Parts: sequence; structure tokens; C-alpha cells
Amino acid sequence: MPPTSQPLQKLGFLTIGLFDEADPGRGHESTLEIIELGERLGFDSAWVRHRHLQFGISSPVAVLAAATQRTQRIELGTAVIPLGWENPLRLAEDLATVDILSGGRLNPGISVGPPMHYDQVKRALHPDTAGMEDFGYERVQRLLDFVRGKPATDFSGVEGFEVFSERVQPHSPGLGRRMWYGGGSLRSARWAGEHGMNLLTSSVVKAEESEDFAEVQLSHIRAFRAHHPEGERARVSQGLVVIPIDGATSEQRARYEGYAAKRMPRTATPQGPGRLMFAPDLVGPSEQIAEQLYAHAAFREVHEVAFALPFTFEHEDYVQILTDIATRLGPALGWRPAV
Repeated sequence: MPPTSQPLQKLGFLTIGLFDEADPGRGHESTLEIIELGERLGFDSAWVRHRHLQFGISSPVAVLAAATQRTQRIELGTAVIPLGWENPLRLAEDLATVDILSGGRLNPGISVGPPMHYDQVKRALHPDTAGMEDFGYERVQRLLDFVRGKPATDFSGVEGFEVFSERVQPHSPGLGRRMWYGGGSLRSARWAGEHGMNLLTSSVVKAEESEDFAEVQLSHIRAFRAHHPEGERARVSQGLVVIPIDGATSEQRARYEGYAAKRMPRTATPQGPGRLMFAPDLVGPSEQIAEQLYAHAAFREVHEVAFALPFTFEHEDYVQILTDIATRLGPALGWRPAV
């Protein structure tokens, strides 16, 4: 390990939870089994993606509620819930409930912006208020307020045989400090810092001041901490696609390398009107990947990661990748498995 690098403190992984439309139960069970495997391997956290009207997890909070009953230690997160699809009050109730069920292990990650394909879905999602919905930071602030215990109503007390609370119930006191923002721009990084959130950085950023992915991500991390009340102690998790091949078969290696090669062209220049920059997928032996990470300017600024599993692999592939990350790559980064 290079002497200038700090040992990795927290190792996590992120999965999309794909399933077959004809047999959705098998895909959801696979996701839960992968989370259970992550706990056995000593991972610190497991995160699930959020996909609406696709063949991936549409209700991560429900999936993580199931995961709370099949695990004891591993932290459980969402990366991320797009708030444009949610009512902040109802979501706050669900998050607090799952956090209570987990014993305080939930790490909700959220993002803002209009729902994908909003013109096509708005009549189903917001039939009466489609043109009035606010998809900006105010929606996040409402969720934070409810999660952190601010009043949701001016009515409380006893009515007949029922008792009413002015704030969201159940209230989970520590949840407010475990709220994450999935940001890919300087503005979002600053906002998350100013509002005391944690920051999820992924393999996608906006090319604002540079066209070098690592430089852009590094600027986001530093801006976030500069605006956070806890400064350098503010939590940041980096999420890159990492595929170690130490224990892979020759067929798996060829498939992994082909997957990364198909995605490589998009990493060369900013993509689309949003000028999105994509990080290359890291495929290779764990020692090689560790060297690539140590050379990554943003990785050197973080103490925890949530490596993303590729979208379209098989259950057995994820078992191999997670096992290699926990037993080979993690130790190469100075990480020690949780017990």
C-alpha cells in the first residue's frame, strides 16, 4: 500500500436486483441471498438500486425490510431513491419503520430531479398536480425534516380512543444522520454538505470544470466537505464498477472483459446535453485494481466505498466477484472484514 494512502475503513457493494418478468420472485430472492452473502463475507454495507417500470427493484425499501430479517449486522442502503416518484411524508414513515426493524442499520440514499420519461408517466404518477410538482432540493428538505423529527402537522393528542403525533412515527433518532445524497455536480455536493447529509459519489459525474473524471469527482468531494458542518470528517462513499477476476473462470473473465470493453467508449468524452462523464469499469486481478484505485485522485480522499456490481451478470458471477472483493481486493486496500 502506498504510504500516502489510508487503509479503507468501510467496504460495501451495490446491486440492481434484476429479475425475469415471468419469475420475479427468483430475482428478488437472488438479491436477498447476495446481501446475506455480503454479511457472511464481512462487508460493511449492501446497497440496492432503484428502478421504476423496469425489471429491477422498484421498491428498495420493501426489499431492505426483508433483508433486515435475514441479516444481523450489515448496513443496508439505497443508491438511490429518486424523490420525484415519492411523497416525502410517506417515504419518511417507511424509512423510519425499516430502520427500526433493522436496529438502526438503514442508510437511505436519495436524489432529485424529474422522474425519467416524465411526460409519459406523469398522468399515472401525479395526475392532478403534474405541472405543479417541485422536483428540486425543497423536496429533499421536506424528507429530511420529517426524518429528523420536525412536525408534520399542527394536530396531536387524543381523539376518542386514538392518540395522534405531530411528527412522523415511528421516529428513529439516528436515521437523520444516515441520510445520503447521490450527487454528480458541484451544486448538489455543496447542497448536501450545507444540509448535513452524507455524499454518495458514483461512476457518473457532470463535466463542469474538467473532462478528467477523477479531477471532477475530487472537486465534488472537497466542495462537499468544505460546506459540511463536520468538515473533513463528513462521510463520503465512492461507487465505481469493480470486477476482480482472481477466482473467475476463463469464460467469466472473457465475459467481464467484453462487458467493460463495450462500455469503454462512453468514458472518452462527456455524453449528451448534461455532459455526463462515466468512469471506466475496473476489471482485472485484485492487485492491479488496487493500484488503479490508489492512482485515482478521488479514491485517495475517501475512507469508504460501495463498489457497483455490473447490471447483467448471473448470480454465480456476483458470488465470485463479491468473494474476490472481500478476500483479495479489500485486504489489498487495507480493509479488514467486519465481525
